[in-house]
Amino acid sequence: MSEAINIGSVDSIDEGEAIVIPSEENGTKEDIAVFHAEDGNFYAINDECTHETASLADGWIEGTEVECPVHAAKFCLKSGEVLCLPATLAARTHKIEVKDGELLLYPETPVV
Repeated sequence: MSEAINIGSVDSIDEGEAIVIPSEENGTKEDIAVFHAEDGNFYAINDECTHETASLADGWIEGTEVECPVHAAKFCLKSGEVLCLPATLAARTHKIEVKDGELLLYPETPVV
């Protein structure tokens, strides 16, 4: 399990919005998108759509799903699972937790 990175207060991401934690900050080779889903929970997946280069953080969030802004592929924020074409590969998930009102991201620690 990776070490936690404090990425800020839970108030720093409005519900229905996302932020990107760049690879230089998260210590991996990929940018990570952190979403505040409509269910009130936070989820983290790789930011780049698995179909084609596009930022999932720029996509549309509905419930616990995100739709890619380029070709409309959808991903489950909880599992990274692809929900519709044109994407066929799941997005990689990363553990995130809320502790004392702060968001802690565990890059490269998958959600189980």
